[in-house]
Formats: sequence, structure tokens, C-alpha cells
Amino acid sequence: MPWTAIHAKIHTLLKTTSLLPKDTAILMGVSGGQDSLCLAKLLLDLQPKWNWQLAVVHCDHGWRSDSADNAAHVANLVRQWQLPYFVATAPELPKTEAAARSWRYGIFAELASTHSYCHVVTGHTATDRAETVLYNLLRGSGADGVQALSWQRPLSTTHQDVYVTRPLLQLTRQETGLFCRELALPVWQDASNENLHYRRNRIRQELMPYLRSHFNPNVETTLAQTAEIFTAEVTYLEAQSQQLYSEVINRMDQNGWRMRRLLLRAAPLALQRRVVRQLLQRVLPQQPTFDHIEKLVALANAPNRTQTDPFPGGLIARVEHDWITLQ
Repeated sequence: MPWTAIHAKIHTLLKTTSLLPKDTAILMGVSGGQDSLCLAKLLLDLQPKWNWQLAVVHCDHGWRSDSADNAAHVANLVRQWQLPYFVATAPELPKTEAAARSWRYGIFAELASTHSYCHVVTGHTATDRAETVLYNLLRGSGADGVQALSWQRPLSTTHQDVYVTRPLLQLTRQETGLFCRELALPVWQDASNENLHYRRNRIRQELMPYLRSHFNPNVETTLAQTAEIFTAEVTYLEAQSQQLYSEVINRMDQNGWRMRRLLLRAAPLALQRRVVRQLLQRVLPQQPTFDHIEKLVALANAPNRTQTDPFPGGLIARVEHDWITLQ
């Protein structure tokens, strides 16, 4: 096999981290596009050095008229590679990208449980990470959104021992494309990637080229590094806020919660917001907004008997001396 600079880069990364240990059972998500083919080929070539047990899954969302041909294309490649292959077809068309992702990760969890895969690897790159940073910033998601697409995380709350791993976060999409061309990998061209109806495609096709041309030719790498910095900082802040949460929040009964107001007030504002958000995530029927969080944080310094208007679901927060109640 040809040994490229990218082979060496990923091999060195894996030797200096614990992302994909030796003798691990790995399920590779392969769409047929350049990033996932680059991923699959790299792990296949490195497999003799690591003794991994590799398999491939392809998820057909049914969104495109050629999706069955796409799945057959991936199946043909996997037969050549002589790897186990799974194809999942959505029982109904996912209505949104979020719904498609939820279904896809459900498939990953099912296969991981059934076949004892320890890692599910995806072909996300530094370019994907940069695009996600911009997308989340534009949605107002704060530091947690900036640190999106980490190298590794548990697959789900019910699959803490299975990890989603992204070994290509050092590479840009330009690099995976060059890799595929050099090794003559048959990339499946997904026409939906050109559809500007999807906001992510508009970021990819219009915003990123503009930023490269007018602001920073290495914008993908810069934004990916920013995400890496925020990942470490968010991990620290979450640990601190979980400790504060245990000290500040009490369950009153089935219908209410209360917060130790003086302890909350003494904490840095960043931790106040995180503790309040954690509580609201538990009690509201939807994800809390910035305004919801600020409304509750403001009660830490409000006069006695101050209360809020109702939150979604009807809960009202009220200052009662040294407590803030939420009922």
C-alpha cells in the first residue's frame, strides 16, 4: 500500500493519544463521500499495525433518488475490502437534519450493542468543525457550541462505554480530497451537498470561501483550534458548575425546586448561568433560552418576593428570603 503523509499523520496521532487503542472493535460510518472514504482507507491501511476489528455501516436516509445506488456503491467497496458491512434504511423520511442524525446515531447504538463495537468512527474533519463553530455561533449557542465536534465522546447516555471517535479532526476537506485523488478512491458525489436550501451548505459554499479570501486563508484550522481551546475550558466549567449545582439546588417536592440564593450570588456569573441552565434543562419542556436563564439568574440579586412571569410549562420563580423557589 502507498504510505502517504496523511497515513503518517494519523498513525502518529493515534500513537500519542488513546483515541483508538489496539485490538479494538471499530464500526466505521461511511457515506461514500471523500471524508468517509479517506477515513475508511486510512484505518484499513493502519489495521495491521493496530489489530483492529473493522466493520462498515452505511445509513440511507432516503432523501435522494440515487440513495439506493449510493448504498450499493459503498457495499461494493466494502466487499473489495472484505469487511463486515451493515446498511440501514430509514423507515420514513426524516423531516429535519436533527431527526436524521438522531435516527443515524440510534442505528450506531443498536449495532454497537449487538456486535460489541467499542468505537463508532466518523469522518468529520477540521473543516466540519469550523463550519459547526460558525453555525452554532450564529444560533447563539455560546461556549458549548464553539467547542462542538470533540475528538471523542460517549455515544449516548445509555451507551457510556461506546465512543464516537473522530480521528480526522486534524485534516481539512482539501486534504481528504487530495488523499482520495492520490489513491484513486471512487468518491460518491452527493448532489445534495450543493443545495443551498440547507444552512450548513450555505456556510460551506458561500461563507467559508468568503472568509478564506477576505479574512484568513487558514480559517478552518484557526476555527478548529478555537474549538479545541473551548473544549478544555467547557470541560472545566462543567465540572465546577456540577459541584455548585449539588450545593445550591434542592428538590422541594414533585412540583418544585429551590435554590440557595446567597451561594448562587457568591459564584462567578459564568457558573451561575451554567447551574441555572442545568436546572432549567431538567424542569422545562424545551431547551432553555438565553432569556430564560438570565431571568432566573437575575433573582440572585432581586428584592424579597420578586417573581418572574411563567416559564414554558407554567413554572414561576420567586424570591423567598434566602431562597429562590421554582414551582
